[in-house]
Amino acid sequence: MNTLAFRIALAGAMIALVTTTLVAAGVLVVGRTTFEQLMAQHGTAAAISYEMFDTSVTRVLIGASVIALACAVVLAALVARQIERPLADVARAARKLAGGSYSARVARPGSRELASLADSFNQMAASLEDQERQRHELIQNFAHELRTPLTNLHGYLQALREGVVAGSPGAYASLQEEIDRLVRLSRSLDVLVAGGVAANELVEFDLVPMMQALVDLHAHSFKRSGLSVQTALASSLPVRADPDAIAQVVGNLLQNAGRYTPDGGTVWVRAAAEGETVLVSVSNSGDAIPDGDLPHLFERFYRVEKSRSAARGGAGIGLAVVKELVEAAGGRVGVDSRPGLTRFWFTVAPA
Repeated sequence: MNTLAFRIALAGAMIALVTTTLVAAGVLVVGRTTFEQLMAQHGTAAAISYEMFDTSVTRVLIGASVIALACAVVLAALVARQIERPLADVARAARKLAGGSYSARVARPGSRELASLADSFNQMAASLEDQERQRHELIQNFAHELRTPLTNLHGYLQALREGVVAGSPGAYASLQEEIDRLVRLSRSLDVLVAGGVAANELVEFDLVPMMQALVDLHAHSFKRSGLSVQTALASSLPVRADPDAIAQVVGNLLQNAGRYTPDGGTVWVRAAAEGETVLVSVSNSGDAIPDGDLPHLFERFYRVEKSRSAARGGAGIGLAVVKELVEAAGGRVGVDSRPGLTRFWFTVAPA
């Protein structure tokens, strides 16, 4: 009987009991004396006055007190039940949540305070469910990202050892590509585990030579996929930024463009001064990104591509690193997509 409803009902009964006791004491003490004095003034004996008082007042007072006490207990129990039920629902849902059932939710009561509690619990449960989903996808994504290069490395090394494949610059280049892929994944993880990136010392440099060098660096992989590259770069774009961070950002966008552009497609690289900023964009032909995915592309571990094929779909951390690097230098980053064209862009401060 140590429930909240019982305690509230007991408290209501105690309050009603104290109230009726005080009222009864006032009536029986003060009221009796006043009644006797009035009756004496009209020549009525004291014994008759006592009997009349008991008959007309005392019995009515006792009956009213009993009824009031019973009503107080019933009303307190009803109110307590209205409070206890939502709290019990939250407690049950919390136990389910602790047991791993992240879909547990509670109904929203009518009371504003209890509704706020239910809303807070549901928001917490939704957040935990989303984190669990991200954790599950993260494990699957990393398993795929690690499995592919490791499988390729194992196959190449076994073929070299057994003499099936002769050692050649091409074979060693393929091995190096897989190693570089693992290194990029490791560096991206280091950035995110560190909780973000700190802006290094910003220096003034010309962005155009860096952009052209990065395009030339990726030209071989673009050509291998039959992609054409079109550049539209100003003759000179002095900017103030971290050169290493900008190189990593542009390299990541070029790598994504090469990954998601269909064979025979086109990649456009542009950089120009716009107002008080320098706008850099990397666009590619191909399918549009679904509207529901666009707001989440720069979130950590978010992937649009769910097939996890070897050719497409990364671990979902590259664009998160891009966002962190750009914003650490005070810039902005975004994406636009429509059928046939997807454009990733970022801004950098001019020198």
